[in-house]
Amino acid sequence: MAQQHLDPTDPTAPAVTADALAGYLRAQATEFLRALRLHRETGGAAGGGAEESVDAARALRRSARRISASLHTFRPLLEADWSEDMRPELAWVSGTLGLEHAYDSRLQRLLLALHRLSGVTVFPAQGTGRRGAATTPAGASGRPAPVAAGSRTTAATAPAPLQAALVPAGGPAQPSPAPERGTLTVGAAKAGALLERQLTLARTRAHSTALQALGSSRFHAVADQVAVLASDVPLTPAAAGTDLRPLAAAAEERLANAVAALPLVTAGHPYNAEALVHGLSPDPSPHPQDGPWHQVRLLLRLHRYAREVLHGTDRPADVRLLTSGQALNRHRDASEAAAAAAQAARTPRIAPATAYALGVLHADQRHEVEAARFAFQQAWQKETVGAP
Repeated sequence: MAQQHLDPTDPTAPAVTADALAGYLRAQATEFLRALRLHRETGGAAGGGAEESVDAARALRRSARRISASLHTFRPLLEADWSEDMRPELAWVSGTLGLEHAYDSRLQRLLLALHRLSGVTVFPAQGTGRRGAATTPAGASGRPAPVAAGSRTTAATAPAPLQAALVPAGGPAQPSPAPERGTLTVGAAKAGALLERQLTLARTRAHSTALQALGSSRFHAVADQVAVLASDVPLTPAAAGTDLRPLAAAAEERLANAVAALPLVTAGHPYNAEALVHGLSPDPSPHPQDGPWHQVRLLLRLHRYAREVLHGTDRPADVRLLTSGQALNRHRDASEAAAAAAQAARTPRIAPATAYALGVLHADQRHEVEAARFAFQQAWQKETVGAP
């Protein structure tokens, strides 16, 4: 069966005691404090600042996620009040620090998609070039200032990733005939300007929110708790000698049940028309098909971190889990990008060409969602070579 090689337990292996959990939590807490110190030393600079600050922010999020996940999976072995108070605070830290990057990634994804859909062969420069990179406020990233909605878009005012779609290789001296997909190309330029204005504003606000959060008393309280955790893990008296494997197996079972509830048969089809229904409706709520997939992504992460507690971080990761997780990450990114395109399409008084380009962009990202679901299905159902 496909589930056999996912089992983190081995009946012939010795029990994994709570000491392994305590060591894992201490290591992650130490990593959190090290990343926090590096972030403070580099001044939390963004965009053109120190690369160390970018790495520090990523390490903070990574450690916070792992501590929070371990508190959730192994909560019967930890002091209940402390664990329940700590988990939401760590989730707040990780979520707050990740917002700026999420908006920047979303913008780059949508601009690249617009560029591709416009039929231009030259790929745009991608600002940061990496998922964890911090960004600069509006106008400081090297891209031209956004064009106001409804204004006349030219090669000089269009976003940099779309200028190649408007300016011929020989320069703008002589006007050229409209290309075959001219409506989409002009609409794409205006749609890109609209998306850049909206998402850059959101990104700038997220950057300010993150800086305020890192200087708040709430964050200092979290850091103090993590500092205590680095030396003293609050295990319950009953935790001594308790085997961790049943709790890790329960996390795996929750994942397997959630995957079993997914419509993997539908995901196996190349086109899922239901995924486009209500995509541009006035209701801004998330797409109804996406929720279960996002939940599987979270459960897969909990399972991976539970395996780290059992086997240590030095053991090579399960390739099948990594591939499945990457597919689910692409699913989330495409889903959120499609929602951003739909939100931009609801902007009042935009030109028909702009609305058309945003509709095409939304459909393109929903097809990316379906492609990611198919990739997850292929990865998840693939047997590991040599599995019993």
